[in-house]
Amino acid sequence: MEVKLKDLVPAATNTVNTTFIVVDKAPRPAQANAHGREETCPSLVADETAAVHFLLWGTECDAFEPGDIVRLTSGIFSYHRGNNLFLRAGKRGRVEKVGEFTMMFVETPNMSEVRWGPDPGDPRKMVQEAVVSPYSQVFKPLH
Repeated sequence: MEVKLKDLVPAATNTVNTTFIVVDKAPRPAQANAHGREETCPSLVADETAAVHFLLWGTECDAFEPGDIVRLTSGIFSYHRGNNLFLRAGKRGRVEKVGEFTMMFVETPNMSEVRWGPDPGDPRKMVQEAVVSPYSQVFKPLH
């Protein structure tokens, strides 16, 4: 079942199936990771409902560019290295380019800029507590 980005909720399971357009991408790091970990490249992706930070890993950094329409299968929306909330394929997920330039999208709200907390009715689930910023703090809007 396809999920719209506005409906993302942080979870530790690979259950996100969605389609989005790559809006912006950070440059690939100039040098290899000294810790032996794969390189990562943060990007900003969006659909017609919301935007989110998407983390590209290793060869994905070169495979996708702004304007690419991407389908994510079995992705994960969770915290990466502390308090940065990213959508990503993870070890079990898959990303594939399915088109270019022909998708309606919005840049707000940015689901990575929402502060989440445990659901009082079910502590295994997360609920929105507050909006940190309506737009990406990593990829500042041009206007």
